[in-house]
Amino acid sequence: MPSAAPEEVFSAAELDVADELGVQLVRFMRLITKSKSQVAAAGPDGIERAAYAILFHLIHEGPQRTSRLAEALHAEISTISRQSSSLVQHGLVERQADPEDGRACLLAPTTEGLRVFEENRKQRNKWLAAVLADWPEKDRQSLNELLDRLNTGIETNIPKVADPMSAQGKGADA
Repeated sequence: MPSAAPEEVFSAAELDVADELGVQLVRFMRLITKSKSQVAAAGPDGIERAAYAILFHLIHEGPQRTSRLAEALHAEISTISRQSSSLVQHGLVERQADPEDGRACLLAPTTEGLRVFEENRKQRNKWLAAVLADWPEKDRQSLNELLDRLNTGIETNIPKVADPMSAQGKGADA
């Protein structure tokens, strides 16, 4: 059995900075959720805001099976099926035969889906421009660079979920 890597040791100052970042990230997520719910409350299209994540993913990653979307969006297949059905009913997404397996289908954005996505993107960009309107250009650029660095760091350091069976085995050996 491979041995576990030694736990990294961080200084109190590093942990304090990480704690403050954690507080700010939680605050940020709450504010984003609040602003999304405000947009959703005003939206007349009847589409769940979460369904737009499917449309976004399809536009950026290409046609996908429901199972792959669920994996990529960390959601249950039943949730993705329900949300994608709504997108299909509204003409934003279409089902296509999977060229690798004719029994399966892929979800793909329609021309209307692309139009709606771009409209939502323009609205988001106007809102963010208003949020940053009084920031100096250098600060806006720094924010983008630092967020990119943070996102890259998170992508490369996603915590591994412990296997409950291996945890039980460790208890028996101790």
